[in-house]
Amino acid sequence: MSATERSHHGPVHQPDVVEAAGYPPGRGVAKRAYDPRLSNEDLDPLPEQTWSTYNIFAFWMSDVHSVGGYVTAGALFALGLTSWQVFVALIVGIVIVQVFCNLVAKPSQVAAVPYPVISRASFGVLGANIPAIIRGLIAVAWYGVQTFLAAGSLTIVILKLFPGLTEYATDAWSFAGLSLVGYVSFAILWVTQALVFWRGMDAIRRFIDFCGPAVYVAMIVLCGYMLVRADFDISFSLSDRDLSTTQQVTAMLGAIALVVSYFSGPMLNFGDFSRYGRSFEAVKRGNFLGLPVNFVVFSLLVVLTASATIPVFGELITDPVHTVQAIDTYTAVLLGGLTFVVATVGINIVANFISPAFDFSNVAPQKISWRMGGMIAAVGSVLLTPWNWYSNDEAIFWTLGILGALIGPLFGILIADYYLVRHQQVDVDELYTLEPDGEYYYRKGYNPAAVAAVAVAGVLSVLSVVVPKLSGHLTWLPDYSWFLGCGLGLVAYLVAARVTDVAGHAARNRAALAQAPAEV
Repeated sequence: MSATERSHHGPVHQPDVVEAAGYPPGRGVAKRAYDPRLSNEDLDPLPEQTWSTYNIFAFWMSDVHSVGGYVTAGALFALGLTSWQVFVALIVGIVIVQVFCNLVAKPSQVAAVPYPVISRASFGVLGANIPAIIRGLIAVAWYGVQTFLAAGSLTIVILKLFPGLTEYATDAWSFAGLSLVGYVSFAILWVTQALVFWRGMDAIRRFIDFCGPAVYVAMIVLCGYMLVRADFDISFSLSDRDLSTTQQVTAMLGAIALVVSYFSGPMLNFGDFSRYGRSFEAVKRGNFLGLPVNFVVFSLLVVLTASATIPVFGELITDPVHTVQAIDTYTAVLLGGLTFVVATVGINIVANFISPAFDFSNVAPQKISWRMGGMIAAVGSVLLTPWNWYSNDEAIFWTLGILGALIGPLFGILIADYYLVRHQQVDVDELYTLEPDGEYYYRKGYNPAAVAAVAVAGVLSVLSVVVPKLSGHLTWLPDYSWFLGCGLGLVAYLVAARVTDVAGHAARNRAALAQAPAEV
């Protein structure tokens, strides 16, 4: 039975057919046993999907309401745009993100499986480790960065509470690039995140249900305070550059691309969360409330607060932690700092902890559980010492810049396969078999069409980032690397899939399995 059919008709029970090993009861009838090399309780289809519209909405609130999201939005002013142009760019960008998230959400929600498992349909049951490892490595690096950024906010709070520790936050008390107080802050947040993660997805759901609204309260209070301090006399023309109409349009397009690129990681593996949705409609409603609706309010708060920093402090401040620090009152630094710490922890868990947990578990399901996969990511993030390389633009470019250029092709291949090649038909049971006649076994577990597509699109996407960096020409091109990679990945896969007859292979396997006698 296909995932689409199961979604429409509900569970099927036939007493003369044995449920597959590891297959949760009530989700359908398995055609053959799940291979342990592809299956564990974390990767198998969920027996029950319980997340409501609010849970998806809260997920996006946690993802959006972070220091990184605030700074990214504020950084758009540096492009020479006015406040209203920044606001428009933010909204257009987030609507694009919403559309793409709905596309990537459906296959995982219908099949109730995480991103690396649904990728087996396009890349092959073993080839799915290619996108899983790429996404997992990106998440590990960003997990360390976000923990480091949150630790910076916590350090500000600690020094406000215990000013006598200031000496231990200096270079005189530093080791391997980080101060003693910095290590303490990093360790506190590292352990806190690990504890929340270790308690499982239900605990994570409750945590993000709290984080999003809590940060909203702090941002509204901060915005109101800044507006009062500015006597509501603020200017929305924050740019000191006089751009022509063509330059304004170009800058706005670049800003829109930046918004989409910022969310490209969580967007690719959004299936890790949509699989928990009660229905695809609930997920779509959550995406609508959490992305365009939520982002309108978030963007207004960012624009208003940033605009108010000029009359209040005499300079444009686009980092909320620095804004709180500039207020320099005990209550503001304490509550504001802690709130933005919580916000960053929220986005870190949902964007950079859960993804590698599933991705690394997919590599060796019987040896690496979901929890172990997450801890591998957590330990790896420390070994990277993010406090050293995050401030190094060259290091960021040659690691996250290059890896990030591969997210677009992976997204394009997933969408092309599910919607244009398979027409939304995925046989869930076949995602868990290594039998040579399995629908997603292809050639030794790898789909040549997907491997070729990611190689071609990946190389061109990476070149679109590297060439401008090295040559100094086409400096605008890296802003659009995600779109370029996504389009190239989609087209390259469609061409390769036609050459290798992926659709015909799938149809023949479905017909053969339909005619085969059931195992009893």
